[in-house]
Amino acid sequence: MSLSVLSRKEKEKAIRRLLVQAPPGEFVNAFDDLCLLIRDEKLMHQQGEYAGHQHCQKYCVPLCIDGNPVLLSHHNMMGDFRFFDYQSKLSFRFDLLQNQLRDIQSHGIIRNETEYLRSVVLCALKLYVNDHYPNGNCNVLRKTVKCKEFLIACIEDHSYDNGNCWNGLWKSKWIFQVNPFLTQVTGRIFVQAHYFKYVNLHVELSKDLKESLEVVNQAQLALSFARLVEEQENKFQAAVLEELQELSNEALRKILRRDLPVTRTLIDWQRILSDLNLVMYPKLGYVIYSRSVLCNWII
Repeated sequence: MSLSVLSRKEKEKAIRRLLVQAPPGEFVNAFDDLCLLIRDEKLMHQQGEYAGHQHCQKYCVPLCIDGNPVLLSHHNMMGDFRFFDYQSKLSFRFDLLQNQLRDIQSHGIIRNETEYLRSVVLCALKLYVNDHYPNGNCNVLRKTVKCKEFLIACIEDHSYDNGNCWNGLWKSKWIFQVNPFLTQVTGRIFVQAHYFKYVNLHVELSKDLKESLEVVNQAQLALSFARLVEEQENKFQAAVLEELQELSNEALRKILRRDLPVTRTLIDWQRILSDLNLVMYPKLGYVIYSRSVLCNWII
């Protein structure tokens, strides 16, 4: 259907749907491409602001405020397109298209035992993230639901390389209630990769988790929580790598004309080439070997 026959509301809906579907790290590219099709700058920026806000929540877009990382999510959303940061005690709007903070305002927070626990958990989580992620970011938020206090920990790391046509994101979210003796931790690990050089390949993997932690004191809880996150994420990473290796082997078997042994042995090509004495026969136009060498394909 031609865009010219769509009503304004239909255009708005189509623009929002397409922008929200943009993979992590590709929102601005998708917006620029749509601008060429829609040719309505005002409409695009209106819908781009809304879709950008949704994109930030969906993929935990990282920012840096006063030298501290901030992850945007629906847990620190205040409404009216505003987010709140517990570290800097600031609320703000974020323009994803311009990568700028706007309308920054100062906000106070209630300092109690939960706020102190939040700080302790954040310190323990930072140690884990700095040790396991190349460019990882983490944040710990507070939330009160029906007079019950919860802590929400978010982790994010990404590698975006549009020049080489691939982008990847790892994020996880962990929630637990502040209880005196025992608390239950619910988590979700999410990985998304997009390769679009020769094919348009999307990979999305996720896992939901539920574990219990004993509560002795705040320091013990923070360390136990960080160890739990480390253990579960390591297990998930190992399972993903194993699954991808198996998928790669299966795909390779389908491509090859005949089954070959899969030994995962490194081939010493330099030694093989040094053993080959090639003799060229110009009149015949082909190469023969002076020694009989058997080359096995080892994959």
